[in-house]
Amino acid sequence: MATRRLYYDDSFEKEFTARVMHCEVLPPDLSKGITGTVWGLILDRTAFYPTSGGQPNDLGKIEDANVLDVRDEGDEILHLVDRRPASPEVNGCINWPRRFDHMQQHTGQHLLSAMFQERFGLPTVSFHLGAEICTIDLRGIEPSDAFLEGAERAANQVIFEDRPVNVRYGTADQLSRLGVRKEVEREGILRAIEIESADLQPCGGTHVKRTGQIGLILVRRCAKVRQDWRVEFVCGGRAERVARRDFQWLQQAAEKLSCAPEEVVPAATRALAERDTNFKNYRAVLERLAKAEAALALVAQAAPGPDGLRVVSRIFENVPADYLGFFATEVAKAEKTIALLATSEEGQLLFAQHPSADKDVNALLKRVLEQVGGKGGGRRDFARGKLGDAAKVQEAIKVGESLVQK
Repeated sequence: MATRRLYYDDSFEKEFTARVMHCEVLPPDLSKGITGTVWGLILDRTAFYPTSGGQPNDLGKIEDANVLDVRDEGDEILHLVDRRPASPEVNGCINWPRRFDHMQQHTGQHLLSAMFQERFGLPTVSFHLGAEICTIDLRGIEPSDAFLEGAERAANQVIFEDRPVNVRYGTADQLSRLGVRKEVEREGILRAIEIESADLQPCGGTHVKRTGQIGLILVRRCAKVRQDWRVEFVCGGRAERVARRDFQWLQQAAEKLSCAPEEVVPAATRALAERDTNFKNYRAVLERLAKAEAALALVAQAAPGPDGLRVVSRIFENVPADYLGFFATEVAKAEKTIALLATSEEGQLLFAQHPSADKDVNALLKRVLEQVGGKGGGRRDFARGKLGDAAKVQEAIKVGESLVQK
């Protein structure tokens, strides 16, 4: 027996009575967060909407049982509940805030999709109603900022006009003659949602009765997803919350930048330019310091061995990893010189040499890491690595020194 879907004709029906036609124990469904035993109920009629068409299912109560999930089983709707009803005659109650939020988002999506297609020739190929953000995927050219704003503004104008939202029934051919936005190839009588003088679209979801109940549509951003363009948006109560949150973030940013909210962009631009300049100056000073320290404090003091090879080894404290590179570059300018460098805090290693040293510091680094643990690699004259345990940095340098002398 097919379940009569009460939400088809009236999405505002919050409570209903029904008869349990089938009840069975079902195993847990971890994918839905259902960890305990549940009962699957099929009713002769229901106002509960099952997950379908990008819209999540309703939640609520059937007698004292919590409705955990609602599934479309073809002609029947399966309700997953956490306890068995005591009687076959039951009362159902929809979680109304959740339902109305979904109605606002879904009708808002129909309206927004209609504006993108009508005004900019961008059809919607998919829709997702998320817990926080809704998305539609558009096919065609990249929607510019002007497209996004234009579609949003046109949709909100229809909302402000508070037009009727009606349910229509008809065959695919009948709906096609009425100007349906997206034709479907299905047999029999179809249900469609009509937004007066704006949109007609086959749909089995729940919707508001007038566009004014959508409240407001706020388009967020657009990104490329495979061959399509994913547009994020929110409607109604979500739009109010998102707009308030966005302003709070803007206000916090303005406070950090010591400016008015409307001056955040130029103030942030100046701050980034100053940061980039300071970073360049910092790197220049760091490089000069490394060169000076390498030339004066280390290279001059490193005595060559019997074969004329000089090994400069040092463990640095409280220096950035970039400093090792500057220091090693300067050391490796001296003939027959090898640098074995490390940082004590992070266990960074850098081995470098002048080509005349005639070693392979990449192979040397790998042998060191095999003994003390870590990852890294590079070229014959320059290699970087990182120890698995920074506490072994002294051991790593000692191993490197011993291997160089062999």
